[in-house]
Amino acid sequence: MRSKSLVVLIIFVGGILTGCGGGGTSSTNNRSTGGGTTTGGGSGGNNGGTGTTSTTCSAMTTGQGASLGGFRPFPATDAWNTDISSAQVDPNSTAIINDIGTTLPLHPDFGSGEYNGQNIGIPYVIVDGTQSLETINFTAYGSESDPGPMPIPSNAPIEGDPAPGNGDRHVLVIDKGNCFLYELYSSYPGSNGAWSADSAAVWDLTATEQRPLGWTSADAAGLSIFAGLARYDEVASGSIQHALRFTLPYSRAAFTPPASHIASNTSDPLAAPMGMRLRLKASFDISSYSAANQVILKALKQYGMIMADNGGGAMYLDGAPDSHWDNNDLHALTNLNAGDFEVVQMSQIYTAATIPAGPAPVISSFTATPATTNSTGSATLNWSVTGASYLIVSPQVGAVRGTSVSVTPGQTTTYTLYAANQYGRTTATVTVTVQ
Repeated sequence: MRSKSLVVLIIFVGGILTGCGGGGTSSTNNRSTGGGTTTGGGSGGNNGGTGTTSTTCSAMTTGQGASLGGFRPFPATDAWNTDISSAQVDPNSTAIINDIGTTLPLHPDFGSGEYNGQNIGIPYVIVDGTQSLETINFTAYGSESDPGPMPIPSNAPIEGDPAPGNGDRHVLVIDKGNCFLYELYSSYPGSNGAWSADSAAVWDLTATEQRPLGWTSADAAGLSIFAGLARYDEVASGSIQHALRFTLPYSRAAFTPPASHIASNTSDPLAAPMGMRLRLKASFDISSYSAANQVILKALKQYGMIMADNGGGAMYLDGAPDSHWDNNDLHALTNLNAGDFEVVQMSQIYTAATIPAGPAPVISSFTATPATTNSTGSATLNWSVTGASYLIVSPQVGAVRGTSVSVTPGQTTTYTLYAANQYGRTTATVTVTVQ
């Protein structure tokens, strides 16, 4: 069971890549708990960030807990943003709610100030496109992580600050210049700007991504963490337009979309699978609650809450810390319990034995022009890929869109292109020689 402490950054979805044009090719869709390192150095992209600028996130401000300026992560059709107020109730809803325990309370796991010496909630920070790219050293789930480098500030907030201890230590970073989200789990800052983490994922905020089925992310369910946080800027605007993230004490050995990963801690066949969505019943009267709490409750009726992790003795509803939250007011939400919710119909439930297989991405070429340069010279990396959900170039570049990126290697460097989709990840390499 993961604890209630997090650090977020963007995670890339894995996929299988096949390459040619001066590089080797490999593919993987197997879980490994080995470590690994992704390095920075040299330069790539547009003076920092990930090498692909985007104006989509330009309304955001920068800083810890900064406003998104009305931007909603991911497309309107994404599972997080889908209105499920009229969706069918799952046939097993009553049995699942009874198994959870109808009196299990809802508990907002966010607020203002500190509790037991820690900030309340999962923090995030927004950086601009010039944030330097840093090395990520993986200490556990490197083979299921998106490689860096990543624009993680050395002072990025960690879940549980100012004394995060050995909790989940998530780190969440939004790069507004390139519109990517980075999420890390069990994160520790190191020397020279580098970070170590058990796992990391990157998310393209302009697209719907699917991590390789069976893979974790910074979240146990393989989901984005930030996408499901309750944020004060949304409540102040009068509307939360996405599902929220929550945890339960137990989960079964299964997941349902949009989740991609199993993190079971019970053999109970009626326990919730990762990714299960609960919806506050339409009949629940919210009129006695404050205006702020009504915004949250309306979202739970319209978008629901998606199970993303195991933990605690309640239905923990996650949000970002903010000095504007009224903790006493939020406490009123503990009057809700599991019996006030229903399970939204789950169309597919996957176990380890039934995870679907399919074609991973294909890399038909990955080249460098020129292939040889001097110590201050640049080169353009070009690729042709089909079937990928997202792409990463490492080292020096990070998450990318499009079909090319300019790099200034500084020394002879071998670049790896990672292409991923729901069925796996493929890689190809090319070397730029510096004379």
